Formats: sequence, C-alpha cells, structure tokens
Amino acid sequence: MPTHADHPQVAVVVGTRPEIVKLAPIVRLLGNGARFLHTGQHTDTELSGIFLKAARLPEPETLDGICGQARHAQVGRMVEQLGAIFAEQPPAAVLVQGDTNTASAAAQAGNYAGVPVVHVEAGLRSYDRAMPEELNRCIIGVLADLHCAPTEHAVRNLRAEGVPASKIFLTGNTIVEATKEMAPDDAASRSIAAGLGAEPSQYVLATIHRPENTDDPQRLQAILDELGKLGLPVLFPLHPRTRLAAARHGLTPALDRLQVIPPADHRTFLGLARHARLIVSDSGGVQEECTVLKRPLIVIRNSTERPEAIDAGFAHLVQPGPGVGELGRRLISDPGLRERLEAIPCPFGDGRASERITRVLKDFLR
Repeated sequence: MPTHADHPQVAVVVGTRPEIVKLAPIVRLLGNGARFLHTGQHTDTELSGIFLKAARLPEPETLDGICGQARHAQVGRMVEQLGAIFAEQPPAAVLVQGDTNTASAAAQAGNYAGVPVVHVEAGLRSYDRAMPEELNRCIIGVLADLHCAPTEHAVRNLRAEGVPASKIFLTGNTIVEATKEMAPDDAASRSIAAGLGAEPSQYVLATIHRPENTDDPQRLQAILDELGKLGLPVLFPLHPRTRLAAARHGLTPALDRLQVIPPADHRTFLGLARHARLIVSDSGGVQEECTVLKRPLIVIRNSTERPEAIDAGFAHLVQPGPGVGELGRRLISDPGLRERLEAIPCPFGDGRASERITRVLKDFLR
C-alpha cells in the first residue's frame, strides 16, 4: 500500500457506528495508506464519538451539514462534498462498508469521479425493497469494482445478479475480529453487568432503533409490551431515535417496565451481551455479534439480509406481537441452549477478514 505523500491513498468512508466498528481493523492495517473520511451521518458522541475512541482510530476528516437531514438531502450533500474531495485529490480507491446512506453516497461519488469502488460486506440481500438499506445495497452492488463478500450465501447473491466471479472475493466479515478484539473478558463483563445491578445470565439485553419499528406506534408499543413480559429484567440501551419516538407516540410509560440505560459503547454492549440470557434486537450487526458470543437472539424485523445467523440456529426472525414474548420465554427456559450454541461455528468467518480484504485491495491496486 503506498504511503508516500505523492501517492494516492485509499479513501475509507464511514458515517455510522457499524461502519466505524467494522472498518476499524482495516483502517489500522492500511495505516498511512488510508485517508479516513467521516460523512457526519452520525455525529453525536453516543453514536459516533465513543466508537471512534474505543476503536483506536485517528480523528477523521468530516463533512458538513449532513446529520439530521432527510435521506435525499443526506445522500445528495454527501455525493456533492465527497465528489469535490475526490476530484481535488483523487484516491487510489474508495472503500465503503455495508448498506448505509454514507456507503451509497461514497460509492456514487467515487464512481462519478472515475475512482474504483471497493465494497466490504458485499452481497447481502433481503429482497425487501421497503427496507432503505436494501436499495443502498443494490446501488453499491451495481457501482462496485471489487466485492468483498462475507459468506458463501453473499457470493451466490452476487453471482445471481451477474457480477463476474473475478470481481468477487470471499473474505469473511470483519465483525468477527472486531467483536473478539473489543469484547471484555469474563470477569470484566460480569463487572459491567454488576455495575448496572444485573446478575449474569439473569437478564435480557434489548435494542430497538429501526424506523420500521420506531415510526409505527402500534409496532413500538407491541415490542415494549412484550419485552416487559419476558420474566427477567430487560436492559434497554435507548437509541436517540427510539427515545424521541416513544415520546412522540405517548409510549414513555411503557419504558418504565424496562431498565433503560444510555446508548452503550461497543465494549460495554459486548460485555452485557456476553452474559445476557437472551438478546432481542432489530440491529443487523447484533445478528452477527451473537454468533461470535454464542448467545440466542430474537430479531424483530419484517425481513433480514443475514439468514446465516438464523440458519445456524443463533437467531430467530419474529414480527412484533405475542410471538416475541412466547419465543423469548421458551428460549430463556431452555436449560441446554447455551451449550448447544457454544458448539456451533460462527457462520461469518474465522476472524481474519480484515487481513484478506487488505491483501485483496493491495493486489487490486497493483
């Protein structure tokens, strides 16, 4: 990877906490060969700052006027500003991760500037076009010059869409090494739980933040009601979007049945997840992390782009409603579940994805 000032760098573009977490190992491996850019899609400390610090990343260059804008305005402004940056100082490649507005905008800006686009976590598909992330994934899939697919399933999705095999590389998912690196050990995890008054294996950890759940008052009320019926204390790191939605829908009293805590940094969340009896979430990343931590997960969503976690037996896809409580209580009361999950290999790789992606990127640029 070139590091001399006269040589172009790889523009690594992030904008949200999952991108920070998953690209951190690659940014560190690239070193001076990376130009680290933050679009500002998430700018507050809870959703960005604490993750940059925990991941031991340098302070990125940040765009202006992005956070809080409507989706079309976000993407448009990001494309405009990133396009200007790439035109003034063309990078060797633009590296994007996942399916955010940031990733879509950076891929568009790179393509329009004639810069190769490298997509990390390529090939995920839910085939649910009501999911904003699905449209982002499809856009990036068309524009990318190099597809780093995390699983064989993702490879098959790309091949079915006509992507040449020469542009697809099976790398695994960087979430595996990021989780192993960031997760506190057993004693530290117990201490984190104890600090919140939680006894190991005697609490549920829940996160809800997706618009499909927060924007619909009936769905959000059903989720909060069912969480309150699980029979164990529910630790609930409250996402800013969920907090505002609960207030807007008049559902703040429903939060009183849960143990609401501030949004957790990655290490704290993983420590809590490590000793949770059950995890309930609508997060994509948690669907991957549960397979590394060997914990059962209920996914409250209409669809998922990560069927690997379900097929392996770690995750269960459920709609809001009584099914959440029924399944949750069954999983909580299953005495042999933990041992069975411990024996299942993680479907997202062996923890060396960042090394493979960096090597593929270097070979591609040569």
